[in-house]
Amino acid sequence: MARTDEAGQADPQAPASDPAPNPRPEAGEATGPGARMPRWLPRSMVLALLLVGVFQLGSWAFHQLLGLLINILIAFFLAFAIEPAVSRMAARGMRRGLAAFLVFLGLVVATSGFVTLLGSVLAEQVIKIVEDFPAYLDSVINWVNAHFKTDLKRVDVQEGLLRSAWLREYVENSATGVLDVSAQVLGGLFQLLTITLFSFYFAADGPRLRRAICSVLPPAKQAEVLRAWEIAVAKTGGYIHSRGLMALVSGVAHYIMLEALGVPYAPVLAMWVGLVSQFIPTIGTYLAGALPMLIAFTVDPWYALWVLIFVVVYQQFENYLLQPKLTARTVDIHPAVAFGSVIAGTALLGAVGALIAIPAVATLQAFLGAYVKRYDVTDDPRVEGHRTRGRPGGSLVGRLRRLPGQKAGEPAMADATDSPS
Repeated sequence: MARTDEAGQADPQAPASDPAPNPRPEAGEATGPGARMPRWLPRSMVLALLLVGVFQLGSWAFHQLLGLLINILIAFFLAFAIEPAVSRMAARGMRRGLAAFLVFLGLVVATSGFVTLLGSVLAEQVIKIVEDFPAYLDSVINWVNAHFKTDLKRVDVQEGLLRSAWLREYVENSATGVLDVSAQVLGGLFQLLTITLFSFYFAADGPRLRRAICSVLPPAKQAEVLRAWEIAVAKTGGYIHSRGLMALVSGVAHYIMLEALGVPYAPVLAMWVGLVSQFIPTIGTYLAGALPMLIAFTVDPWYALWVLIFVVVYQQFENYLLQPKLTARTVDIHPAVAFGSVIAGTALLGAVGALIAIPAVATLQAFLGAYVKRYDVTDDPRVEGHRTRGRPGGSLVGRLRRLPGQKAGEPAMADATDSPS
């Protein structure tokens, strides 16, 4: 307080009163240069660094194990595909391990026999092409000389090709790329062996695997898991069945065409076209049509053109007519959804995603369909796409001119301009 004199008046020369003291700082706040760091800050920094480290470690591990995870996914769908056959054999008293072994043995024998037969046919045709190459070259040179008035000779063309720089570079690059091709082949064989082993274990120990998964879930969740498993087996089997039917139809159609043209080894080539075009996604059609064209070229170059035209026309028939109907019946999925799922699967996982996209989407659609509540649709012509015409009050102007409490069958309100004065 300021000093006062005896009369009780304040002294003008007295110093002003001291300012109010600063409020007490809250706990954990810095109050000066020498203040301590809040206790929560070091813990937060350590926790943030730990989370970043765990995320980086998980990302690294995921990328390192991505190939193995894709192989396991393929093995799961392959086990789903052979599950009906294994379960049928196990129901008759056979052990599941032996049943799965017999199924895989049959697949291996059939695949090995087909590849061996096709390889012998392909090797024989390649040898024939190499032996007949001088005759093909002479015919091409004669055609060029006759139409363009040139004087080319086969010896000059061969010497020019052998002395060309691009041929020398091609041979050098091919020699250095042999090791890369060998490594890719060995890697593919190892991947195939891994998928086969996982598929065998999943098929042979299916009940044990389902029991192990259900043992960590409550009873209600166990029923849902078993239902999803059953749907996946049914949809995958339906997808394989539809692909087998399309392979059969494609093989028969191409066999008739190749036999009509007189192309040798028509049955083997028809089997090649049917299987490769259906079970190798995206590029299967082109691989399937290349081999018949090559062998037809050895008979007559024009036959190769006819084979190409037939392959293109049949592919359109299969894409727009055959595949949608078979897929809708066996997999119960809309053709547009199937097409979109294949594109999405290819974008995510490449050829593997395109192969398993349809059964995966069909399984998800069937599983989630039980949780979507549906209602009865009224018999309205607009549901079928028919427009309502001639109905009172059916137009937008009529609905706007109608009174709020007026029904549709009553006459509309007269305009203000039409009322008598």
